[in-house]
Amino acid sequence: MSVEKLRWMVLASLMAALTAVGAYIHVPFGPVPIVLSTLFVILSGLLFGSRWGPASMALYLLVGAIGIPVFAGGKGGFAHFLGPTGGYLMGYLVSAWITGLISERANRLLVRDVIAVVIGSLTLYGCGVPWLKIVTQMSWSKALLVGVIPFLIGDAIKASVAVILARSVRPMLNRRPHPLLPIPIDRERMMIESETSITNILTGPML
Repeated sequence: MSVEKLRWMVLASLMAALTAVGAYIHVPFGPVPIVLSTLFVILSGLLFGSRWGPASMALYLLVGAIGIPVFAGGKGGFAHFLGPTGGYLMGYLVSAWITGLISERANRLLVRDVIAVVIGSLTLYGCGVPWLKIVTQMSWSKALLVGVIPFLIGDAIKASVAVILARSVRPMLNRRPHPLLPIPIDRERMMIESETSITNILTGPML
């Protein structure tokens, strides 16, 4: 396994952990609580792109599905995917992927980062509201009233914070490896150079 791949795996794990922490910062509000986790969903896409962003969310969802209490209010278990918040939880994956995809293809420009987080946030609603309607048997108007309206201001703030954080942290993620880290060795080149040196010594002029 390459050092770079290991680095991204560690970062994705840290983002999954932050998402879990964000779930504990919640405000109970009807069938769908207000949580800080969605900040890290959007941030994962902005920072890690369309590959490692969804990977971090997949890890978070897997940990919650096996029963570890990482969902809102310190809960866990597969049953949460079948409840009112199940669509939002699965939307974490889709939102991280689409946010990362747009941000990558936009060369991470500020205006397009904003577009990415807006579409990523709307994707969460697009996944969450239909499932909320199905599970609770609400009308569309009530599902929108319960599953979208209360979150708009908070999600706008979290999206703004995500853009600011992403643009601050990216330069650190893109730095070259620390000089004290081991440098990959080209063993084949070293062997050729060693053989050449030995040959020169053996065939050189004898004194």
